Amino acid sequence: MPQPEPLPGTPEFRIKLPKDEGEARGHLLTEFGANGTYKFLLKEGSTVVAEAWPGLGDHARRTRAELRANGGFLDAPPDPNRPQAPPRWIASRDIECNSSSAAAALVYGYDASGPESWRTAEGHPLADFLSTGWRPPRKAWLVRGSNVSGHNLVRQLWLEEGFVSLAAAHLPPLEASDPTKSTLRRFVEEGYEGAASYNQKRGLVDELHAFLAQMRVGDTVTTIGDGRLHVGRITGDAVQTSSPGGLSNLRRTVTWLPQSHAYEEVPEEVQQKLSVQHDVVDLTGVLEVLDGLTGQVEPAPVTIGEQSPVERPAQRELSLAEITEALTADLLVHDRTWLDEMREVLLDERQLVLYGPPGTGKTYLAMKLAEHFGGGPEQVKIVQFHPSYAYEDFFEGFRPLEDPETREVAFRLTAGPLRELADLASREGNRHIPYFLIIDEINRANLAKVFGELYFLLEYRTRSIRLTYSGDDFALPPNLFVIGTMNTADRSIALVDAAMRRRFAFVELSPRTEPTAGLLARWLKREGKDPEPARLLDALNARVDDADFAIGPSYLMKPGVYREGGLERTWRTKILPLLEEHHYGEGIDVAARYGLESLREQRP
Repeated sequence: MPQPEPLPGTPEFRIKLPKDEGEARGHLLTEFGANGTYKFLLKEGSTVVAEAWPGLGDHARRTRAELRANGGFLDAPPDPNRPQAPPRWIASRDIECNSSSAAAALVYGYDASGPESWRTAEGHPLADFLSTGWRPPRKAWLVRGSNVSGHNLVRQLWLEEGFVSLAAAHLPPLEASDPTKSTLRRFVEEGYEGAASYNQKRGLVDELHAFLAQMRVGDTVTTIGDGRLHVGRITGDAVQTSSPGGLSNLRRTVTWLPQSHAYEEVPEEVQQKLSVQHDVVDLTGVLEVLDGLTGQVEPAPVTIGEQSPVERPAQRELSLAEITEALTADLLVHDRTWLDEMREVLLDERQLVLYGPPGTGKTYLAMKLAEHFGGGPEQVKIVQFHPSYAYEDFFEGFRPLEDPETREVAFRLTAGPLRELADLASREGNRHIPYFLIIDEINRANLAKVFGELYFLLEYRTRSIRLTYSGDDFALPPNLFVIGTMNTADRSIALVDAAMRRRFAFVELSPRTEPTAGLLARWLKREGKDPEPARLLDALNARVDDADFAIGPSYLMKPGVYREGGLERTWRTKILPLLEEHHYGEGIDVAARYGLESLREQRP
């Protein structure tokens, strides 16, 4: 019986088991399995997990049982240095598998992706050695050419001669028109040795793979030249040729549209993608916006049976719900125009801080506005800052997590609330829906530590930056709004650094000015209660010499205040302690100055 042939040009692949409890080895075969992918050979001597997890598919479970029964998997010898180690099996012979994923399932004891699980000795995934798989029927790309070794190829060549190109000056002649990432990596390592850093080589491999293997005829392509966005359609396969100075050795023909667009007039979500600093950028996420910008449509509509063509819905514009009389009445705001102004501030700035002393309803107002503007609580996420809050908690960082299958604990990159909400807001179909992040007590954290490089994005919403941990190019989606609350009794607004002041609009909620000043009186009138608490609160705040320590109305807008003895109890246990802290060390008799008896005596 002939031995199975390894796939030419592919190395041996490995899976390392948890806690250094062995490894499995294998390689791709030239034959295809039943699912249309290359078969995989699990090599003799490979270590596999003995326990089958609940997530393992029926076929893999039966295969493991058969191999165990016929001697294909034998007990691994015990390790005297690790008597508590879980049981492992050893492959007693080479085992031909239907695919790399089937082989990974035999090794792990649960279903896993073979192209990602199997790795070379250098850590490169098996996926890099395979040709490009399925991709959307039409994609969109940015190819930069306005500064190639100091030459503006967009103006000098691309628009006039109808193509886009990459330099690839040190790339040898390619035998395959659809090379794998592994092949390109080998060529780049050899051809650019000494001419590029490791990071430049890594980026070049990704860009070459996108240009050669992922682009297709019919894709939309864009470029920027002299401050204008040019859009076209790819009409030819990649061609390798010689060029003056080696500036455009890889080319694809393009039919450019006659109309270009000033960069500053391009939609914000497109500007964000265009700001990514690579020579080739996948713009498929904003393909609909590009089509709307240029008036292009899909080459052919999708039809189902005898039904009419299924048309893609038109791109909807981002907007915030209008202020209604019902909302104004519900929030007991003195004037609807004040709420209209809040809406305009959010549309213009995207970031807003409500600041004021305790009890002024900052968090309540923030949640109500966010739910109204966003269309419901599903679009609102709330976090509270505190002194130990950090970037890793807020955006993303490595945290210890347990694998639900293996029960192994490892540090994994985990998204925080801002990343989660940003990813949701930028999902296709959601870009016209407002999403709100409410940051309660925003001034209680070290803001520079929490926001990190995100400070830049708060001010420049049309730009993207490279993230610290994941290395992704990230931009804050235009439909993500941030509302912070700030208790000025904790920290004066004057202590907020200039960077934050520049990035947020600040709106004061003070017991001495509307809409907060008359809020308690309006609430008491609506509830049909005695107006005395509102008069007492006004008298109290008139005696407080520091506006940051004035007392807000929400302390007196709770049911317990209006039970028997409730007003006196609330005054004694909630309000006076705040003023005791304010006057600490001054020798002032707080109860005599701010107590109910004193305030009632003052009444005319």
